[in-house]
Amino acid sequence: MTDLDDAYANGAYIEGALDYPPRWSEHAAALRDALGARARLAVSYGPSERMAFDHFLPEGVAKGTLIFVHGGYWLKFDRSYWSHLAAGALAHGWAVAMPSYDVCPTVRIAGITQQIAQAVMEIAASTSGPISLAGHSAGGHLVARMLAPGMLPASVRSRLIHVAPISPLSDLEPFLRTSMNDDFGMDTGMAQAESPIHQPAPSVPVTVWVGGAERPAFLDQARWLADAWACDHVVISGEHHFNVIDALTDPASDLIRRLTTAP
Repeated sequence: MTDLDDAYANGAYIEGALDYPPRWSEHAAALRDALGARARLAVSYGPSERMAFDHFLPEGVAKGTLIFVHGGYWLKFDRSYWSHLAAGALAHGWAVAMPSYDVCPTVRIAGITQQIAQAVMEIAASTSGPISLAGHSAGGHLVARMLAPGMLPASVRSRLIHVAPISPLSDLEPFLRTSMNDDFGMDTGMAQAESPIHQPAPSVPVTVWVGGAERPAFLDQARWLADAWACDHVVISGEHHFNVIDALTDPASDLIRRLTTAP
């Protein structure tokens, strides 16, 4: 293990880390069950099995759509772990869509970015009204990449009202010096091209959201993006990498307010 492997290791520094994934899975299944027919599952947006999204509908006509992109270092997890994170937006009358995507080393990170752009376009085509994006960790990287020039067509980008990269990975060059790059297969040019910090500052409102008790490397990554884009930067005292996303479940949270309120 390299020093940077340790710098980006979360589980070893979070009490009860192994309990989180099964708890996420349990809570996610409970929300899907509670929604019944208002949970449209495994809607395809591309040719592979993982290129599909779950679409959770509020009661009545949706006021907008929040698209949440999960993390897992572009290597693991899928949409089935995160359904419960739709609760906050659903309570405000917003629909929520959660895509899965192929993971490394089956694809490169740039390929995942293209898949998420395809998912966003497919979700936009089947909905109306405003769209917000939120993503956690590697998902934070992916939603930030959606704001790169030309990534989304103007008809979709014009509907974006807020983007929230949560504990995002914004500079991928440090990952060249981790063992994970054995699966990523990146060189310097690829890492720079996929790093949101090198994108122009977007016109869409952005909030970089991170836990104050996260690993220093994640605090750095969040700050680098906020500084590069001169956007809002919220540090939540006491929260770590695994519970900072809980704000998405709370209808009263400031994060949900930002994502479901037109500027």
